[in-house]
Amino acid sequence: MVKLQICCKMCFFLPMFFCNTLCICNIKMFVLFKAGLLAFLGHLLIMLSYLLVLTVTATVQAQRFPGEQNNGSCVCKLSSSIWAFPTVKFEGVANQVQTCKDNLIEFHKKVKDRDVQLPKMELTLKDITARLKKFEYLNTKGLYNVLHLRQLMEELDEIYYTASDAHKKSPSKETNNLLKELTKAKKDIQKMYKSNVFNLETMKTRLRDLNNRAQTCKTIPEDFRSTCHQRIMSSISSPVVTKLNSIHKSYISGAWGRDAKLNSKERYWEHCLVSGHKHGSTIRMYNSYEDFMANRNYKDEPIAPSYSHTNAVQGSGTILYDNTVFYQCYSTAEICSFNIATKATKRVKLDGAGIDNKFPFCYYSCRDWTDIDLEADKDAVWAIYATEENHGNIVLSRLDPLELNITHTWKTHLFKRSVTSTFMVCGVLYATRFVNTYQEEVFYAFDTTTGQEINTLSLPFEKVSAGIANLNYNPVDRKLYMYNDAYLLAYNTFN
Repeated sequence: MVKLQICCKMCFFLPMFFCNTLCICNIKMFVLFKAGLLAFLGHLLIMLSYLLVLTVTATVQAQRFPGEQNNGSCVCKLSSSIWAFPTVKFEGVANQVQTCKDNLIEFHKKVKDRDVQLPKMELTLKDITARLKKFEYLNTKGLYNVLHLRQLMEELDEIYYTASDAHKKSPSKETNNLLKELTKAKKDIQKMYKSNVFNLETMKTRLRDLNNRAQTCKTIPEDFRSTCHQRIMSSISSPVVTKLNSIHKSYISGAWGRDAKLNSKERYWEHCLVSGHKHGSTIRMYNSYEDFMANRNYKDEPIAPSYSHTNAVQGSGTILYDNTVFYQCYSTAEICSFNIATKATKRVKLDGAGIDNKFPFCYYSCRDWTDIDLEADKDAVWAIYATEENHGNIVLSRLDPLELNITHTWKTHLFKRSVTSTFMVCGVLYATRFVNTYQEEVFYAFDTTTGQEINTLSLPFEKVSAGIANLNYNPVDRKLYMYNDAYLLAYNTFN
């Protein structure tokens, strides 16, 4: 309580107090309130600074209090709490302002982070778009469209004919069981017609396995299976040959090796690609290992008149078998054979084979112009490629080197872009993958004799550079020959 003693005669001099004749105190109190007003101007991308304006509001409150006359003065008793500053309310508003301020700072930080992240996300999306563009054909060419039952039946009839022919020529338990399974598959397709409930992709996979078994049952020379006492390779040595190619270290793509024909004359060969590491028109021949190592007494044999000729070489998948060069023909899905002695060229088409970097070897980084890889075995040449029909997985075709016709074709489940290189040993396809700059690993095998795929191999071997342009096995000396960027390496192999 506050006790005020005020002389009525003097009240009119006081701006806040005045007295009346009844000794009633009229008191007007100007109370100052501080209120915070926060104005926020924002934009979705740019956060403006906030403005805090302190304003002063004058509020007039009037009170009347009864008083007592005392010695000519008017004495009033009043409580000062009615004019107390609203501290609690002010603190509440202040807390709300602070909370708002903290939220704005946090939001501002998020906006700044977004401005940093958005360009990165944009670059990532552009990179993804570029990487996926090469697979656009999967959609535009209808790779994943539903397969028609009629097409399945036609394919099944073709496989059945192959198996039946093999059974007539050489009856066996395997061919008999295969014919039974093919007959059952035909009945299953008939059920699909009636029930209209089917999984075509599953049936396609089933037919691929049946086809591989039928291919295996086809007539293959007996010694084809008997030459390898152990089917799967067990290890690879350290390099026994390491040298730079004979032209220049800038020639990073090509192939080299020894004539793969058994009992043939000792010939070493070297083929370096030019024109953007894509094309070639000559092959360098050596008549001995000593000449090859010394880069002497060689002869450059012309395969085609120019790099752009229809018979020119495209890609690094070249092999020499019986003094004949086998390679991918210029800008086509065809295999060419060039006989060095007769100068004659033959061609055969690989139906559906991807070319022009559609299905190159990749894994760590793609090696351009490796769509078709040629390998040689004891009595055959092999073409390794991929097709859209087989979902980009590796297709393996066996060629008769004399007639240059396809005798067998197997379809694997191995995506070609997931491997670094491939080679053939005793009818078994091997695939490698990148480990690091100086190490490679054989991780996969497909046995054409049994149709078995092995995904658990781990056969590491050394290299001197990251990129592999060509890797081929020679059945004569049982060595692996690698064109490792510009370097030529050879390894011993063990079964």
